[in-house]
Amino acid sequence: MYIKKIETRNFKCFEGSFQLELNKDLNIIVGDNEAGKTTIIEAIHLALTGLFHGKYLRNELSPYLFNNRVIDAYLASLITPKPQLPPTILIELYLDYDVSPEAGLLVGNGNSSGVTCPGILYKIEYNDAYDGEYNALDKTNLKSLPIEFYRVVRKSFARKEITALSIPIKSALIDNSTYRTSSGSDLYISRIVRNGLEDEERVKLSQAHREMKQHFMDNKAVQGINDKLQKDPYLKDKNIEVSVDLGTQSAWENSLGTYLDEVPFHLIGKGEQSIIKTALAMGHKRAKDASVVLLEEPETHLSHTKMSQLISRIESNSEGRQLIVSTHSSYVANKLGLNSLILLNSDKTMRLNELKATTSKYFKKLPGYDVLRLLLCNRAILVEGDCDELMVQRAYTDLHGGRLPIEDGVEVISVRSLAFNRFLEIAAPLQKRVHVVTDSDGKIEALEKKYADYLGDKKKDCINICYDDELEIGPDNEFNYNTLEPKLLKKNGLVLFNKIFGTKHAADDEMFKYMHRNKTVCSLKLFETKENLKFPEYIMQAVKNDG
Repeated sequence: MYIKKIETRNFKCFEGSFQLELNKDLNIIVGDNEAGKTTIIEAIHLALTGLFHGKYLRNELSPYLFNNRVIDAYLASLITPKPQLPPTILIELYLDYDVSPEAGLLVGNGNSSGVTCPGILYKIEYNDAYDGEYNALDKTNLKSLPIEFYRVVRKSFARKEITALSIPIKSALIDNSTYRTSSGSDLYISRIVRNGLEDEERVKLSQAHREMKQHFMDNKAVQGINDKLQKDPYLKDKNIEVSVDLGTQSAWENSLGTYLDEVPFHLIGKGEQSIIKTALAMGHKRAKDASVVLLEEPETHLSHTKMSQLISRIESNSEGRQLIVSTHSSYVANKLGLNSLILLNSDKTMRLNELKATTSKYFKKLPGYDVLRLLLCNRAILVEGDCDELMVQRAYTDLHGGRLPIEDGVEVISVRSLAFNRFLEIAAPLQKRVHVVTDSDGKIEALEKKYADYLGDKKKDCINICYDDELEIGPDNEFNYNTLEPKLLKKNGLVLFNKIFGTKHAADDEMFKYMHRNKTVCSLKLFETKENLKFPEYIMQAVKNDG
């Protein structure tokens, strides 16, 4: 049994409704920070277990679970003639059909789409049992969501309230991106170890803990301290002593520490911690029984070698289970399989397999890095080669006070001209801002035909095709004068370029031919020069940050 689709509403970064179809086996979610990768994983785990950050959410409700814009809209409505009802968080997991009796108990149409299928609904909603108190509030002065009037409801699509025990699909969450310690022990690793123990083993540990108390109390140094405490005149009527805490049946758990080669776990390297946490988490009984494994940023703190070890561990332990991974790493995406890649940008999603067959095949042959660069940046500038990339970098730096594009979240990506449209196939549906910087080569009509889906009446707000539509005709028909080098020369003049290159060319055509023969050397000198440079308008159009 697996999750076919998740739908959320108003949960954290997702305003309104968000839907995501999932593969039966592997799903790799890739997106920028704040895109919602973690939110998707948290939502799935919450609906299946009721747990959020290791605690039962029913007892830990917070307004910060709600999308900020939804809360702002609700609060703003309270001073209008038509105030809104308090917003609701909804998480729905649509499951595949299963003939087992357990799955049958989940079948119904009690979901937002009205489709009859097995599934789970998790809702954080206003509790109308508090109508009296809520209606008595002075809502004109309400500054935050009144979370005290909320409740948690979890039902099957058959409209019956359920607990995690009655849900046939189980999840295991493995999160190496956060570290929480208490008394020197990592809480996450301690919980993994405890969850991996059988009942008999837990009893033995508890007994050993009690024996430890007795050994502690029999120690002469401890007895001497306790005798001294008994002699305190202010405590003569009380029996006070230092001892080992046995206050609860599971007291031993609070003093459980984990060591690696006799070193406390929290003191070893973060990369080694990630490897061990993942190995233990996927190996313990609860994870083995889980049909859904949720893995948050497995690449955290890992070198390339350690990453390879981790991916091998994941691959060997995920057979027969649905694996949902969030990552920023191109290595993780490529190693586990680009066929399973889900590109996420805000509430927009896309899979490589949804692209044209030729485009999908093209990206699967690439290392994957450029695909992720496009997805993870704030804005991308696509150029035709390394020399064009240097000139765009220099133009951007000059315009923006010495900052490189990457410092503003702008990626300048060198792409073969024939592949521009392949990248735009990803950018357009995801509404990723992209500028294409391209030479016209004097063939304006052909260029406009090539980018017809992004020009004129079909122009998209997120995509800008930047090119020079002025035709240049030179004295030598052997060369194309409608490329970057002659455009740069025309803007800056022969005298300045002779100074920068250390040459003595007497005519523009000589300089152009020199630049054409020495593209890389000239581009590097232009990039590094302290002289003020001017750039063609089509390049300036791309490096502006106004869209």
